[in-house]
Amino acid sequence: MDVLDIARWQFGVTTVYHFLMVPLTIGLALLVAVMQTAWYRTGKPQYLKMTKFWGKLMLINFAMGVVTGIVQEFQFGMNWSAYSRFVGDVFGAPLAMEGLLAFFVESTFLGLWIFGWERLSKRVHLACIWAFSLATMASAYFILAANSWMQHPVGIEYVNGKPQLNSIWELLTNSTVLAAFPHTIAGCFAVAGTFLVGIAAWHLARKHRDTPADDPDRKVWFASLRFGGWVGVVAFAALAVSGDLQSKLMFEQQPMKMAAAEALCHTEKPAGFSVFAYGDVQRPDCENVKSITVPALLSFLANSDFDSEVKGIDQLVGEYQARYGANYPVDERLGELSGQPIDYVPNLPVTYWGFRLMIGFGAIAAAGAALALWLTRRQRVPRSRWFAPAALLAIATPFLANSFGWIFTEMGRQPFVVAPNPTGVDGVWMYTAQAVSAGVTVGEALFSLIALTTVYGVLAVVEVFLLRRFIRAGVEGVMPPSKPPSDSSSDTLAFAY
Repeated sequence: MDVLDIARWQFGVTTVYHFLMVPLTIGLALLVAVMQTAWYRTGKPQYLKMTKFWGKLMLINFAMGVVTGIVQEFQFGMNWSAYSRFVGDVFGAPLAMEGLLAFFVESTFLGLWIFGWERLSKRVHLACIWAFSLATMASAYFILAANSWMQHPVGIEYVNGKPQLNSIWELLTNSTVLAAFPHTIAGCFAVAGTFLVGIAAWHLARKHRDTPADDPDRKVWFASLRFGGWVGVVAFAALAVSGDLQSKLMFEQQPMKMAAAEALCHTEKPAGFSVFAYGDVQRPDCENVKSITVPALLSFLANSDFDSEVKGIDQLVGEYQARYGANYPVDERLGELSGQPIDYVPNLPVTYWGFRLMIGFGAIAAAGAALALWLTRRQRVPRSRWFAPAALLAIATPFLANSFGWIFTEMGRQPFVVAPNPTGVDGVWMYTAQAVSAGVTVGEALFSLIALTTVYGVLAVVEVFLLRRFIRAGVEGVMPPSKPPSDSSSDTLAFAY
């Protein structure tokens, strides 16, 4: 294993781990804002309890997301310094915007929301959680704008062998980010909705299967379950629509990724969508691959036309070699890859199965949200013993769908770390093998991989412990105790709920 492999593993481990926290925070932030708005408008105590309970879980997750996110920026200098020098003139603007929002707007208004209970007016306090939740989505937009530039470089000119940003507007309105942002945000709400359903179902089964409908705590969990179910159903519908748009952009911008997603080795017209494949998907000639396909569906997904042609891997390899070169540059920084043939085919098992696992786990989560709504119609509490355990297990499904989606997105771009824009400025691309830091040894890279993985493992234990503790405590664990009426000097800290 060389430095490049270790650096890629390290970035993959830390990024996937970090992204487990991000969608839950973004989704819960807006849902908590909606809950508090319902309390503000109606005055019903159940909405206050929902705000307090789900807000506590959001805070735990947000704190862990901040800690793990900082490591992402460190790695640009640790293992990917050549990449940082190449994209630095472009990434400076969107990352600065994200930093200002993340560390100023988000932190300021979240702090006001935490410490502002009973200190700020209800209207101002409500405005704080809305400002925080909207800032989290704005921060996500700027990060996605940077990532989308790596998928589809726009708004730049090529100067002295480096891309330089000449239009921040083009970067922020890149067609790739305009499709990726709603898809990502919908994924965040899918995670948050399933999270609400699973935990609420567990509490209902644990204590409230036989309690009357007007029981105060039963109202909290029943409302949370229904709210999460509706959020999940709408989110998964949005995922389907935005995912279709992304597939059409992928057909235009990264045709090799489209072919790899289908293990489509030979050009087809029309092209069928492979539901399931068996055989040796690893082999690029696909001679041993047998697929169960839906005729012409891939052509429609690619170009909204059931009769359109979709290029296969074998044809695309020749086109890529003709346009971008058949061999890596002769450069000692590339190590063993210097001057060697370029493999333009992504890892087929990862891309093929990653794409299907993303869709499959998303479909399971969508079905679970719809089932939760059906079983709780007419104010009924599901009495089946399997429902609560199944709902808890289903919490993992949108997390897995998000993770496999990002793995597919990033692995399908290989061997590029900055993929070329077929209609953009010539020469603006970078191979992953060129992006790694030249001065890092195998031992140093391996040490940082082991160290960060160990730290992240400890943090995972801490987060699971905290979440489990407050989930089990329920509403009682987050509501502050009532002040004794005879002791007016007693002051329970408003944030210690």
